[in-house]
Amino acid sequence: MEKEVVLVLDFGGQYNQLIARRVRELAVYSEMVPFDISFDEVQAKKPAAVILTGGPASVHIEDAPACDPRIFSMGIPVLGICYGMQLIAYQLGAEVKASEFREYGRTQLNADGDDLLFKDVARQTQVWMSHGDSINSIPEGFTVTASTDNCPVAAMSNPTAKLYGVQFHPEVRHTIEGQTVLKNFLFEVCKLHGDWDLSDYIAETVQAIRDKVGDKKVLCGLSGGVDSSVAATMVHRAIGDQLICVYVDNGLMRKGETEQLIETFKEEMHMNLVLADAKERFLSKLAGVTEPEQKRKIIGEEFIRVFEAEAQKLGKIDYLVQGTIYPDVVESGTKTAHTIKSHHNVGGLPEDMQFELIEPLRLLFKDEVRVIGGKLGISEEIVWRQPFPGPGLGVRVLEEVTPEKVKILQDADYIVREEIKKAGLDREIWQAFAVLPPIKSVGVMGDGRTYAYPIIIRAVTSDDAMTAEWAQLPYELLDIMARRIVNEVRGVNRVAYDITSKPPGTIEWE
Repeated sequence: MEKEVVLVLDFGGQYNQLIARRVRELAVYSEMVPFDISFDEVQAKKPAAVILTGGPASVHIEDAPACDPRIFSMGIPVLGICYGMQLIAYQLGAEVKASEFREYGRTQLNADGDDLLFKDVARQTQVWMSHGDSINSIPEGFTVTASTDNCPVAAMSNPTAKLYGVQFHPEVRHTIEGQTVLKNFLFEVCKLHGDWDLSDYIAETVQAIRDKVGDKKVLCGLSGGVDSSVAATMVHRAIGDQLICVYVDNGLMRKGETEQLIETFKEEMHMNLVLADAKERFLSKLAGVTEPEQKRKIIGEEFIRVFEAEAQKLGKIDYLVQGTIYPDVVESGTKTAHTIKSHHNVGGLPEDMQFELIEPLRLLFKDEVRVIGGKLGISEEIVWRQPFPGPGLGVRVLEEVTPEKVKILQDADYIVREEIKKAGLDREIWQAFAVLPPIKSVGVMGDGRTYAYPIIIRAVTSDDAMTAEWAQLPYELLDIMARRIVNEVRGVNRVAYDITSKPPGTIEWE
């Protein structure tokens, strides 16, 4: 039996990959493709259903993103979300116009319990809205199935044509019963079975790596984080000793990280691990640089140059493994999305790079990567390590990076992570770390005046890093961390706590 596939057409919304992820959580394989995929390509993939995502555009602008309208008459279910619903309405002859009252954030939805999408959904339920246009009239054959105070057409359906649309975002957690809506679409409307799990992904990816690599050598940039660790282990399962892992000590790693990585991967997991000491090289390149994007691109290019230098010592190597995951890709800018920040392993790669990339985790979220890591037998300590940015502390030392600042931040960051673990919160917190801003403030220590750096503590909870809430840590814990940092870290006299969620902020400061 052929695998059930749901195609997610990407129109550039910030939550779009969450749609594919939510579908996978329901044991249905989903694949995200560009919005302008050709009709022939859609047919070749034999989808069981199609979902049109949200996006920042308006259907009225010149060259507005649009899919081939023949998709709506394929005889398979189609669900439009936000912009996707507006596009269905517009292409089928209805009126879409700028809303008199725009909706952004939480709102109450009045749902029609008789519609299949809203089976087992409360008649009044909280949803997440993010739109400036609204549907003013619905296409022929459609029925309005939900509304809000400011949006008369918050959902619509034409069961005969198998076409459905919702103006809200069921994929985000702020839509309390959003997963039920998606579940209803997949199993009540589409009548799917849910026949996919991550074990299939492992088997298919391992085989694809074998087929691609053949008998050639592969270099892996191993940082010790969960992404690069899982990527390396998956590639090692595929090609064994053809894989050579290189750990680049760029001087921007967390305290004790280099020693732990060598012990874990070289001594315990018996991987072929090469240590490249490049601390001076990276720090000299970063001297005087203050702009965040420039720092990321410098770090990204230097990583590749170090890999190329190591590869020359090891003989001919054609491929480079990276632990790129989807949030890295979407935040670096996609066909219809704006660049939020370049990730060193996506937007920071030099154009003249000598390797072909292997990125086995490119379409996965962090939680999926952790599941795969467990299935591959990687230790829990590695699988559940908190995410760490590819540029390391280079983007947590704000503005210019110097050895003195890195040492201050390493010591402060170690205290934050140690106390989070002691409090038993390391599994609940998505990320907890310290940030060093480029300012100093006056303080009093030992009856004397000080003029030293502040440390900003950042701790967030999240499912996927696409959105995040600031962690409401106990005051007692914050007090312990602040006292220890000020007392134990030379050069610091003040501690602050960041209570900004994502959006509007990002998890990292740069």
